[in-house]
Amino acid sequence: MNAFRLAGDMSHLISILVLLLKIYATRSCSGISLKTQELYAVVFLTRYLDLFTDFVSVYNSVMKIVFILSSVLIVVIMRRYRTVQRSYDKELDTFRHHYLVGACFVLALLLNEKFTFQEVFWAFSIYLEAVAIIPQLVLLQRSGNVDNLTGQYVLFLGAYRALYILNWIYRYFTEAKFSRWIACISGLVQTALYADFFYYYFLSWKNNAKLNLPA
Repeated sequence: MNAFRLAGDMSHLISILVLLLKIYATRSCSGISLKTQELYAVVFLTRYLDLFTDFVSVYNSVMKIVFILSSVLIVVIMRRYRTVQRSYDKELDTFRHHYLVGACFVLALLLNEKFTFQEVFWAFSIYLEAVAIIPQLVLLQRSGNVDNLTGQYVLFLGAYRALYILNWIYRYFTEAKFSRWIACISGLVQTALYADFFYYYFLSWKNNAKLNLPA
C-alpha cells in the first residue's frame, strides 16, 4: 500500500465520521441526500462481494466491513429514526437516482475487465460511485446554504477520490501489471463532478464566509 491510498482511505473515513457526527450532534440530516447514501450502500455491497472469498490483508478486510456497515447504518438512521427523519429535505432530494443505477448496470455489462459475476458487479460499483454524489450536489444547489459539517463531509469525500487518482498514477508507474482503467476513468469523472463544489468551498474559506452554492 502506498501513502496516497492510505490518505484516500483516511479521508473517506473522516467523511463518514463527519456525517455521523452531524447526525448525532444535531439530531438532523438536513442538507444530506438520502438518495446519495442509498447509492453508496449499493456501491459497497456490490463491490465487496469478495469479502469472504478473497483475503488480501486484515486492513483490506476491515476497511471493506467498515464501508459496508457505515453506509447501511446511515441509510437506516435516515429512514428509521423519527427525529432524524423529520429533518430530511425530501422536497429537495428529488433526483431520480434509479436511472443512475440502471445506466451504470448496463454500462458494466458492456464495459468490464472480465465478463464474470464478480467483475461485472465490481465495474458496476465503480461506475455508480462515480455518479453517486450527483443527488447530494443537486440538493445542496437547490438549498443554497451549506452548513459547516455538511460542507466538510462533501469536501473529504471529494478529497478521498482525488487522492485515489494519485494512488492509481503511482501504481501505474510502479506496478508491472496495473490495469484498472475502469477505476481510473471513473475516478476522473467523479473528481470532475466535485470541481464546482471545491471552487466555492475555497472561496468561502478564503473570504471566511458561509458556503453558498449557486442555484
